[in-house]
Amino acid sequence: QLQFIESGGGLVQAGGSLRLSCAASGRTSSISLVGWFRQAPGKEREFVARIDWFGNSAYYADSVKGRFTISKDNSRNTVYLQMNSLKPEDTAKYYCATGSAFVPWNSWGQGTQVTVSS
Repeated sequence: QLQFIESGGGLVQAGGSLRLSCAASGRTSSISLVGWFRQAPGKEREFVARIDWFGNSAYYADSVKGRFTISKDNSRNTVYLQMNSLKPEDTAKYYCATGSAFVPWNSWGQGTQVTVSS
């Protein structure tokens, strides 16, 4: 079984930065893509970024492009999300998951809360 644990969230002022971590354990051989998602209160979960586990190909939502950077350390089975120039609208609970072109996103972690004050 594959599990993800997210960490690194917190309270930050607008314009500040945070780095989130997503640590994988268990059946890491099943990982193809790792994605970051977020969900704000009263809103649907939305895609933020994803990275190819066996390469470096990355893709971002338009809302975070140029401000967020996804990266990984395969030796640590960890994916990171560096968030710069944070805005109040980035406030949400951030989750990571795995998926592929053929398998829906799954193995969701418990999430880490990010709050950006204005």
